[in-house]
Amino acid sequence: MILFIYLLIYFLLVFVIRSVSLFIKTRVNPLTFNKTDDAHGYNGKVFTLISFLELIIVSIYAFKFDWYKYLLPFWYLESVALLKIGWGFLILSLIVVWIAQSNMANSWRIGIDEKNKTSLVTKGLFSISRNPIFLGIMIANIGLFLVIPNAFTLVIIALSTTSINTQIRLEEAFLKQEFGNDYLEYAKKVRRWI
Repeated sequence: MILFIYLLIYFLLVFVIRSVSLFIKTRVNPLTFNKTDDAHGYNGKVFTLISFLELIIVSIYAFKFDWYKYLLPFWYLESVALLKIGWGFLILSLIVVWIAQSNMANSWRIGIDEKNKTSLVTKGLFSISRNPIFLGIMIANIGLFLVIPNAFTLVIIALSTTSINTQIRLEEAFLKQEFGNDYLEYAKKVRRWI
C-alpha cells in the first residue's frame, strides 16, 4: 500500500502538479508528444505504456497480492537490504526529478516543443548531467525493481532504458538545431548522464 501511495505522490508531484503549474504560469501545454507515428510520437506512446504498466504492477502488489505470483517474482532478490536500497533510490529519484524540473522552470516540457521557444538550461543539476530528469526516472525504475523484483519491473527497466535513450537522442538533435554552438559547447562540458 505504501508503494502505491508513493507512486501516486510521484506522478502527482512530477507530472500533474508540474504540468498544471506551468500551464497556469505560461499558458503552454508542457505535454508535447505528438499523435503521429514518427519517433517522437511513438516514444510518447511507449512512455504512456510504461506508466500504465507501473500502475498495474504496483496496484497488484498493493491490492491483489495473491495475483503477485503471476508477475513472476524473483524471490531470491527479496531481502531487507535490497528493499531499503530500493526505497532509497525511489526517494532519491523524486528529489532529483523535482530539483531538475525546478531548474528548468518555464522551459520544462514532456517531449520536444517545436512551437514555443525556451531557453537552454545549463545551471543547477544540468551543470552535472545533461539529462537529470531522465536520470532520476531511471533511478526510480531501478528502485521499483529492487522493492518488488519481478519479471515485469525488469521489463520496465528494459523498456524505459530503450525509450529514454531514444528520446535523449531526439532531444539532442532538436537542441543542436535550436541552440547551435551554445548547445554544442554545453555538450562538450557536461556529460549525457553523469
